[in-house]
Amino acid sequence: MKKYGYARVSTVAQDLTAQVEELRREGCSIIFEDKFTGTKADRPQFKKVLSLLEKGDTLVVTKLDRFARSTVDAIQTIKDLFDRGVKVHILNMGLVEDTPTGRLMLTVMSAFAEFERDMIVERTQEGKAIARQRDDFREGRPRKHSKQQIKHALQLLEDHSYKEVEEMTGISKRTLIRRKQELEASQQV
Repeated sequence: MKKYGYARVSTVAQDLTAQVEELRREGCSIIFEDKFTGTKADRPQFKKVLSLLEKGDTLVVTKLDRFARSTVDAIQTIKDLFDRGVKVHILNMGLVEDTPTGRLMLTVMSAFAEFERDMIVERTQEGKAIARQRDDFREGRPRKHSKQQIKHALQLLEDHSYKEVEEMTGISKRTLIRRKQELEASQQV
């Protein structure tokens, strides 16, 4: 009977330290870590821990949303674990047991976790809709170089090669070509 821990964050930039420490304090000797969004089915370390779990083992996670992001996924995964005789301990909920009360709690908590995630997505979309109303809105990353820098670099192209302009300005050939095409397209309109 082993206690396996599973920790997950949504992006590579996020830190797993707090989750891992919490799992260690709970007595997990083996901890698996993923840096993938919960909406993605491909979580290699999660698949690995699921394959290792045996009857009598316990899977420990800090929160339900670290385990699964949809109610259906969480319920199905936990049901599969129950069928195999594996216990599930969600630290902010408690031990989820294969009893009518345990299954009810699981369903309710999963629904709330999914609702919370959906609300975050909705607020993000609302923020984007508001931002799109601005004249200067651009989807995606902000541009690295200002319009003035691009204009200067394009003027340099009249007397210099792309390679020379890139060395002088730090603006890549590909960016210069794209901006030149954008400028030509806007002048044709």
